[in-house]
Amino acid sequence: MSNEHTGGSPRTLKTVSRAFDVVRALEELDGARVTELADHLDLSKSVVYNYLSTLREEKYVVKDGDTYQLSLQFLLVGEYVRYQNILYRIGKSEIEDLAEKTGEYAHLATEQHGLGVNLYKVSGETAVGSDYQVNKLQRADYLHFSATGKAILAHLPRERVDWIIDRYGLPAKTEATITDRDELFEELETVRERGYSLNDEEEIKGLQAIGAPVTNRHGRVLGSISVSGPVRRMKQPEYHQNLIESVINTANVIEVNVNMEESDDEFPTFS
Repeated sequence: MSNEHTGGSPRTLKTVSRAFDVVRALEELDGARVTELADHLDLSKSVVYNYLSTLREEKYVVKDGDTYQLSLQFLLVGEYVRYQNILYRIGKSEIEDLAEKTGEYAHLATEQHGLGVNLYKVSGETAVGSDYQVNKLQRADYLHFSATGKAILAHLPRERVDWIIDRYGLPAKTEATITDRDELFEELETVRERGYSLNDEEEIKGLQAIGAPVTNRHGRVLGSISVSGPVRRMKQPEYHQNLIESVINTANVIEVNVNMEESDDEFPTFS
């Protein structure tokens, strides 16, 4: 009997892993021909063609001339997965209200596999950085430099945060990014004490964000919300304080609505 397991785990299939390699390569290359994919993945053209043909048959890949691209089937699956998340279902309208009230970008995020995933973003009337924010919706990112990420990390168990740091490190995005483990844990303690998190130009120079966690009735963090804007505006004392209150109040409303509506079955623990 042939062995299709990869070396990393006796329960992972090489054929499935390789299929996802092809999918990720098509994403990274923004579509590609067979030869280009074969070179990128260091596989033979015949092997790549077989994977592409299978993915095309399953409607996850389309072909335009000689170029293969990911299909809209991924969009359908993504929308299904997002709507299964109770934080998105309950928080979507509140995030829209927050963006309208503050005029800034409002964000709804969660954590999976130790990375931050943006569930929803809304641009307020005076929001900045639209291209960057749209791109963030398309990828998972590190948690330690964003306001949503810090709010989540501050309410995860210590061993989980240690695992995340061991797995992904603390890479710097700007000169202000926290890259030291002890310093980060001090920052997370501050977040818990004051009830909100700050991203003070730690992700993008000139941009500040204020975040707050969303937890269930058992204290488990489900995700977080934040607003972001230009530092010059965000640091005006009265405006800054109003934003903090708006973010915390919105997070509290989402928490209440989540916990009133759903049972324990709605709060799975993902690894």
